[in-house]
Amino acid sequence: MSVTSLTPAAPPSAHSAGGASPDVVLFGEAMVLLIADRPGPLEDAQAFTKRIAGAEINVAIGLSRLGFRVGWASRLGDDSMGRYLLAEMRSEGVDCSRVVSDATQRTGFQFKGRVTDGSDPQVEYHRKGSAASQFEPGQIDEPWLASARHLHATGVFAAISATSLATARRTLDVARAAGRTISFDPNLRPSLWSSTEAMREAINGLAAQADWVLPGLAEGELLTGRTTPEGVARFYLDQGAKLVVVKLGADGAYFEGTHQGLAVAGYAPGFPVQQVIDTVGAGDGFAVGVISALLEDRSIDEAVRRACWIGARQVQVLGDSEGLPTRTELHALEATA
Repeated sequence: MSVTSLTPAAPPSAHSAGGASPDVVLFGEAMVLLIADRPGPLEDAQAFTKRIAGAEINVAIGLSRLGFRVGWASRLGDDSMGRYLLAEMRSEGVDCSRVVSDATQRTGFQFKGRVTDGSDPQVEYHRKGSAASQFEPGQIDEPWLASARHLHATGVFAAISATSLATARRTLDVARAAGRTISFDPNLRPSLWSSTEAMREAINGLAAQADWVLPGLAEGELLTGRTTPEGVARFYLDQGAKLVVVKLGADGAYFEGTHQGLAVAGYAPGFPVQQVIDTVGAGDGFAVGVISALLEDRSIDEAVRRACWIGARQVQVLGDSEGLPTRTELHALEATA
């Protein structure tokens, strides 16, 4: 199936109208990101640039920039890092009213090596025992969650502790019971799990509760044992997903499932990139494209094309969310597509 041209998209009406209920809610950890001033081992760096990081907050920022009303729930330490993260998220227009700042806990952070050639950067995480890892199911504002149109979840929040896994499971239960759509990105972090088997069981269990599942091909192979995009998609469709979009990096994506009452399947090409700087955050940008377009009731072709374009933008910048477009920038793409 070929990818069709996009038509200009309007911002979500709930956001522009100032309605109280969020379009999308996300639960997850935000961390301060400290990027080295030079390529090479982190121990050779002499200075660091401060940014923000976290799979869920990248998606929250991306959707907010496109005009969606986005709510983010988490826990932070009442420290300088936590205050910095809150200020940055609020400046992006994200509703942080369900974020708890706790003076007895600390905010997680990470060091990231500088790369300029698209290779995997060296990353050191300092998140064990963080405030976000203490999030418990009983702390969920369930009426607020149920009022949203959509829940986006990832495997990162589920991986950071036993209580966050239980919380992630509960968020999907609440959204599903309320009849809301759910998207899920496995976003694997194997080092956070006790074993590959534990990771596979937990992640696939969460994916089984989602409507739209967004694995990368390598992730899908590890989680399902299938070696082709079609095989990975079929695994999650058999579990109950309505739509699966398998990310193929520079080669674009494969999609299969049901959308707008019709069976769909096909490949979408990737967008050409002059230079890959850093691939971190590309999958989150891809999720922004799929979610935003589907919530606008766009075709699956349009959704995957948008996702590939945003992912391509993100790999050309250094930070985790700097490539995520505004609605004006998206309009510019759609006007020329």
